Amino acid sequence: MRPNVVVSVLAFGGIIVSLMQTLVIPLVPVLPGLLGATPGDTAWAITATLLTAAVATPTVGRLGDMYGKRRMLLFSLAVLVVGSVFCALATSLVPMVIGRALQGLAAGVIPLGISIMRDVLPPERLGGATALMSASLGVGGALGLPSSAFIAQKADWHTLFWVAAALAATAAVLVRTLIPDSGFRTGGRFDLLGSVGLSIALFLLLLAISKGSEWGWGSGVPGAMLAAAAVVLLVWGWWELRTPRPLVDLRVSARRQVLLTNAASLAFGFSMFAMSLVIPQLLQMPEATGYGFGRTILVAGLVMAPNGLVMMAMSPVSARLSRAMGPKTTMMVGALLVALGYGLSLLLMSAVWQLMIASTVIGAGVGLAYGAMPSLVMAAVPRSETAAANSLNTLMRSIGTSTASAVAGMFLAGMTMSVGGEVLPARSAFTLVLGMGGLAALAAFAIAAFLPTRRVAPTDPAGGERAAPTGAATARST
Repeated sequence: MRPNVVVSVLAFGGIIVSLMQTLVIPLVPVLPGLLGATPGDTAWAITATLLTAAVATPTVGRLGDMYGKRRMLLFSLAVLVVGSVFCALATSLVPMVIGRALQGLAAGVIPLGISIMRDVLPPERLGGATALMSASLGVGGALGLPSSAFIAQKADWHTLFWVAAALAATAAVLVRTLIPDSGFRTGGRFDLLGSVGLSIALFLLLLAISKGSEWGWGSGVPGAMLAAAAVVLLVWGWWELRTPRPLVDLRVSARRQVLLTNAASLAFGFSMFAMSLVIPQLLQMPEATGYGFGRTILVAGLVMAPNGLVMMAMSPVSARLSRAMGPKTTMMVGALLVALGYGLSLLLMSAVWQLMIASTVIGAGVGLAYGAMPSLVMAAVPRSETAAANSLNTLMRSIGTSTASAVAGMFLAGMTMSVGGEVLPARSAFTLVLGMGGLAALAAFAIAAFLPTRRVAPTDPAGGERAAPTGAATARST
């Protein structure tokens, strides 16, 4: 086994999955005409992916711990291929939404990849490898926008999904042939009731967050869904504390290091996505607004591309800083960089290059922080909980991004101005959302300050069982 090959293949898979976040953004304005549906209905092409990703992430993580992480990784990539083909063949709304929902089910690839790294890589390579894998969540999203915009402008829109299917199939073949199976299994019976309960709670929570502005927060529907989600979560928590093999070990999740890391991850998810929502819109707003630049979505994507590249470049820096000063310090430095980037974005909004600098600084901070998160989580959980714990951490980031989308949408729709008879968001709305992104980064910094200074690696539980290692896994010692 060659560590560089393992890291490259798993990071490639993570980037492919995260590409799904921005794959359809260039199509959003034209989807109603392409699919013969209303704008409200075609919004489900984005919402469906969000919901299924939230449901799948913790479930696939637990199944990976129980029955094999590599096996579940291959399953996730196979589902991504099928979902992409569904979308590539779609000519109406229903198959498109089904395909996008299937694409969302592959969201567990990144936490599974991090967990595989813990099993098969030598300790001296683990920090940098997991930092790169964790950063792929942001890298794919940043690079996906210009790539998908270019393809959508130059070819038939179905080509986007054929390319996605080909990339996912390539990743699956590489994983099948080059990634070893560690043979580590916890065994036991899957917590089906826990999975169903958490899925219902997440569905209600994220549906209320993502659709609240569209339905109207005053209508009572989003509030009722949030209340129902809270009740289901309470019942689910009661069950998880009493079942012998829970979907999520709440006692482990309540450990100070895990709990605070997940809380900081939620704040980082909000902070990162606020920038991803605002800057592309600023670039595309008409110049007649007085603050817009009137650029195409392709140009907006190219301006955002350095953000993703810097995230990737900061992965080894994150690992080195974590080794020297601890992942707590790395996360705090990352949070300060993100806050600095938002401060720059509020001061430098008069030229395209200024927005590029601000987004790049934010990307550097996100790369540092995202690289530290797996180290913090894995240092506080036993090996038998690795995939489930990393999946929960990824879920927290996703909830943060969903909340950012809902909050930004509410303010951008509520604070408007009229330009040439067209109602557009006012400059103050964008300034407010950027300011909230900076405050979220400072909140993440404050949360990270309470993390334990020293990491104490947990011992593996006595109940974990190891299957006979494969030849590839045995080669780890060579």
